[in-house]
Amino acid sequence: MITLKEALSKSTQELNEIKAELKKRANENALNAYVAFDEAGDGIPILIKDNIQVKGWSVTGASKILQGYESPYNATVVEKLLSAGMAPFGRANMDEFAMGSTTESSYYGATLNPHDKSRVPGGSSGGSASAVASGEAIAALGSDTGGSIRQPASYCGVVGMKPTYGRVSRFGLASYASSLDQIGPITQNVEDCAILYDAIKGYDPKDSTSANLEEKPIFGNINADRKLKIAVIDNYINEASSSVQKANEEAIRALELEGHTILHRSLSNTKYDIATYYIVATAEAATNLARYDGIRYGRRSQEPKNLEDLYYRTRSEGFGEEVKRRILLGNFVLSSGYYDAYYLKAQKVRHLIKDEFNKIFAEADLILSPVAPSIAPKLGALEEPLEMYKSDMYTVAINLVGLPAISLPIMKDSSSNMPIGLQLIAKAFDEKSLFDGAASLERAVNYSH
Repeated sequence: MITLKEALSKSTQELNEIKAELKKRANENALNAYVAFDEAGDGIPILIKDNIQVKGWSVTGASKILQGYESPYNATVVEKLLSAGMAPFGRANMDEFAMGSTTESSYYGATLNPHDKSRVPGGSSGGSASAVASGEAIAALGSDTGGSIRQPASYCGVVGMKPTYGRVSRFGLASYASSLDQIGPITQNVEDCAILYDAIKGYDPKDSTSANLEEKPIFGNINADRKLKIAVIDNYINEASSSVQKANEEAIRALELEGHTILHRSLSNTKYDIATYYIVATAEAATNLARYDGIRYGRRSQEPKNLEDLYYRTRSEGFGEEVKRRILLGNFVLSSGYYDAYYLKAQKVRHLIKDEFNKIFAEADLILSPVAPSIAPKLGALEEPLEMYKSDMYTVAINLVGLPAISLPIMKDSSSNMPIGLQLIAKAFDEKSLFDGAASLERAVNYSH
């Protein structure tokens, strides 16, 4: 598959030929990575997750409740793509409203992992990662609320990056948890990731959480030879499978050969990260999803008895089981008598998690960490919600703190031949160090697709 960097030099006619080839591959692979083959403008085709607004497209968040909704405007990242000579091309499948880690909760059905169609591609940006990994897309946009870019990138053997919170505009992203969500790129390699990141980053006055900070372009300025201090979280890796631990050891050796300094550090048990994340995320989700009531847009229940019945039936019929579960949990932790015991306490722990990361970054430039505790599980293996939530143990803290992180493939599991990825984490707004370290690690491990 042609890379994003190579596509920059192609003519309009050549890009149209590439688009035709992408459609052909998608039909042949039958991975259900695409929800629809929509197109919006001329340029390098970039796959768009189904929760990012594109004017004139049906954008549904992979939910029944938004069937029939058509976006009246472009998200800021889409406007930036068009300005950079790229164009939205196709909507990628996802977990409903980005709530899931497998892309099995989609109204359209599960997406498959191109390396093994009996396994999940991860989630919630599983459609984006699966399409890039299978050659159905040159590159894609996803959203990351608790690892939803990095985890599917790891499972599918591609590169996925979560920017610092506020670095990329959230205007036009269907909100799941507003203090955690970030749009980011999924690509074939680190260099392509930098190109797409440069295209979508920047201040946006339409987004009240957007950071008004200058940053030089990353692409063209990556220094893979730069020597960095990289912290390894020893107590984190102990909770991972033997194959992930082996990949971690391989990455450490590769980084040391590149001349980087490895620091051994520890963080609080991951169970605190998971508990804190799911309290904060579900509380914000319950608030954000209150807008889907059958009145303003999307699907409406037919022949309700009264207004209250319209709300009840529309939401009961339109939301999937996982979304309902998180709305109920969110309303519970925000309810009278439980707000202080759960939500307020979670916000305090969130601050403690941030302090721990700051302490490590006082000594280190980057942190190396697993992305997921194992390789991609089989379809249906994570039907128990708590098991699915535990699969996010290494990624959710990054969103709670708002740091940038990038997942890249390290090796393949010896028994299943499935990809294993690790993530590098940087200080807030230090994407330059993140890409320098990622380029160095990518070169050192020389992962073979």
